[in-house]
Amino acid sequence: MSSVLKQRTAQGLLWGGLSGTLVQLLGALFGLWLVRLLDPSDYGRMAALVIFSNLASVLQESGFTAALANKHEPTHEEYNAVFWFNVLVGVTLYLILFFCAPLIARFYHDPVLVPLARLSFLSFVVSSFGTAQRAYLFGHLMVRQTSLMQLAAIVLSGITGVALAYAGFAYWGLALQSLAYIGTLTALAWYVSPWRPTFPVVRKVMTDDELRMTNKSNPSGSSDSKPHSSFIIRHSSFLAPAFRMFGFSSKLLVNSLALQLNNNAFGVLLNRFFPGGHVAGIYSNARKWDDMAITTISGMVQGVAQPVLRESSQTRAELLRAFRKLLRFTCFVSFPCLLGLALIAEDFIVLLAGEKWHASALLLSLLCVYGAFAPLVTLYSNLVISRGRSGINMTMGLASCLLVWAGIIVLHAQGFGLTAMVVFYVVLNLVALVVWQLCARHLVGLRCRDALLDVAPFLLLAVAVMLVAGWTTAPLGISWLRMSLRILLAAALYLGLLWAARDPILRESVDFLRRRAKD
Repeated sequence: MSSVLKQRTAQGLLWGGLSGTLVQLLGALFGLWLVRLLDPSDYGRMAALVIFSNLASVLQESGFTAALANKHEPTHEEYNAVFWFNVLVGVTLYLILFFCAPLIARFYHDPVLVPLARLSFLSFVVSSFGTAQRAYLFGHLMVRQTSLMQLAAIVLSGITGVALAYAGFAYWGLALQSLAYIGTLTALAWYVSPWRPTFPVVRKVMTDDELRMTNKSNPSGSSDSKPHSSFIIRHSSFLAPAFRMFGFSSKLLVNSLALQLNNNAFGVLLNRFFPGGHVAGIYSNARKWDDMAITTISGMVQGVAQPVLRESSQTRAELLRAFRKLLRFTCFVSFPCLLGLALIAEDFIVLLAGEKWHASALLLSLLCVYGAFAPLVTLYSNLVISRGRSGINMTMGLASCLLVWAGIIVLHAQGFGLTAMVVFYVVLNLVALVVWQLCARHLVGLRCRDALLDVAPFLLLAVAVMLVAGWTTAPLGISWLRMSLRILLAAALYLGLLWAARDPILRESVDFLRRRAKD
């Protein structure tokens, strides 16, 4: 890996990590404020609609962000085509869903969802105006600018949500909070990105009959025919560059659709199986905290992984070295954070969210086991994309989606409850990680033994540290004291043991932070 690329990677990881952590901390603070003001049914109603907004957002983005980032030098025409494609598809999908809102409400047996859906679905229309700008920032590793945008958006939307909750708007406040976040992010993307769309010029394409008539009317080939000849341009659609990228991005599109169906299976099926939104709200609360932790780490990796792997792909050996270093760093951060959250889940939920959310605690602990490995899946997925094999992502996404939906439906039909469904979901995702590793072995020659050598030390140390921290603090009867001591003890043991073992990832991270502090 070149020195310039190393510097860009380090800066991306630093900004991605620091800002991602701060964004999630701010989101957690606003989220804790909201869960004390709102009921599980409020969150359950929003969970019923999230799948439609997310699927529409994926359709209007259509995988073009990754497709542009995978190009070495995207042109203005390609960015412009993606911009107008997103806007046209976003507006069209909103109109379709606007008129389908009564059908959605009928499916869930909840008439309140009609106006709520029509308001909530505006978010993906607003988002469509910023996709090309965000793709520019992503492809040029402008992580610092993106991080500041996210910080501003989370603060403004959080204030909006809390203020509306205090005013008694309940689930309406959640919908407007989401709209405020997307609107702020889109506006700032326009402000930060130097790229601007241009209005498409529609040029006439003459048919074969029109061409023959033109030639007959000008048989001598006089100067009068020249304006006509410049007017005859085949394939002149301003969307043509987007369609040329669609062979690559379409596979990512299918994969993203499958991922959204996978992630929102519980929100849809629980609202269908248990009307009213209470059960779906309990699960949604647990999933929210798990997703916050996953997003912090995955966002840090996602922000630099694909561009870095793309630029490191001149030789297979160079790509393998870059990937293994990213893998070790991801494990170094992910395992202690997610397993630590699993350790304190009960105290965290009851103390900060309230006793009415106690049922979410066990679900959160289980989901954190899956969450500890989720950033690794993100990294493997980016490796596959960087090698131009987006079809693998599509296949994996579809298979996982089908298994998740089928599994939940079968478990419910057999009388199993929500806990069994979550356990099934966790196990399925852990098995999927093994398949991703087999793909990496095929693409870049990463042997299973080498992957285990990269992953196992951090995993075993994190598990051992959490067991020690949990066992030594178990006798404490004061929840806030027990939770605080578990965090401090686990962090001290994990970092102290890695430092004593002279772990290179920890020492490189500390050295880099020292250099940045001096600068």
